[in-house]
Amino acid sequence: MNSACWTVRACSGRSWCQGRRHLIEQRNGFKKASKKSERGETGDHGVSEAMKSSFTSPMAEAMSPARSYLVRQLYKPFLFTLGFSGCSFGVAAIWQYETLKSRMKSYLDDIQADWLEKLRPPKHGAFRKQVNEWWNSLSEGQKTVSGIIVLNGLVFCLWRVPSLQRTMIRYFTSNPASRSLCLPMIFSTFSHFSLFHMAANMYVLWSFSTSIVSILGKEQFLAVYLSAGTVSTFISYVSKIATGRFGPSLGASGAIMTILAAVCTKMPEAKLAIIFLPMFTFTAGNALKAIMAIDAAGLIMGWRFFDHAAHLGGALFGIWYALYGNELIWRKREPLVKMWHEFRNGPPRSGAP
Repeated sequence: MNSACWTVRACSGRSWCQGRRHLIEQRNGFKKASKKSERGETGDHGVSEAMKSSFTSPMAEAMSPARSYLVRQLYKPFLFTLGFSGCSFGVAAIWQYETLKSRMKSYLDDIQADWLEKLRPPKHGAFRKQVNEWWNSLSEGQKTVSGIIVLNGLVFCLWRVPSLQRTMIRYFTSNPASRSLCLPMIFSTFSHFSLFHMAANMYVLWSFSTSIVSILGKEQFLAVYLSAGTVSTFISYVSKIATGRFGPSLGASGAIMTILAAVCTKMPEAKLAIIFLPMFTFTAGNALKAIMAIDAAGLIMGWRFFDHAAHLGGALFGIWYALYGNELIWRKREPLVKMWHEFRNGPPRSGAP
């Protein structure tokens, strides 16, 4: 599958990386460094020195500190995953409440808007009209993921700013050996260095957006998507520490695997096809099994081109949520919504019936 969490490979051996070592998201992602490196030691793995590419910057942190220390540090991303996911679902529940409440008041507003529209002179501009027609032709799911696609595009552009390279590597790539563990768990979900990587991920997200939003609704979908980013990254952390294969990762593939797995679990008999080979079709259930089998093989055999642990973590989270999570989490949001309703409306006034 093209949509993958691409890993930025670390150097091995006791010496620092030579001029040919470079940060990659796919095989030809980052430009080669032209400056010769100095020798030094950083434990089991080295880190590359400052590169002169206009798009790259040095990995300023050691790639393989003591594994026992990293295991002790896992409680931070674990608590962040629980807290961030809980907040995502809480905000989504309140957002849905506000949306439903506003719809109850919209009928008269729509009538007034239609009446005012007749009095106003028509707007000129063919381009604006075409944009409005295109936007109105989109499904609710496609409109929802449009914001996600825009955010990914903005982060992609930030990778092209040389002065931001250190910041991007620290906060927009996830690595259990990094000093920053929690914020990159969500920031890296919107981070792509390769245009092909981003385009493949966003195409898959766009393709499944209509189905997943029709199943969950836009509020619940966004909560699941954001939670999936942290869950898949946490699984990646655990895998890297357990195997000793350290290195930063980035990409939306873990979260997208959750969406894909949820749709395939809810609609296992749906027909899917590869974009370049539309004549070959297969069921969604079989596609999910094949993808998970490939990622399982990659994790066991140590393939390092993709972050297979993040893929599997995202897929398992999507299957779990489709089967049990909706019932255990979303359908039990009523107490929170009731508390928000009482907070929003305030205490009852004295003398009120």
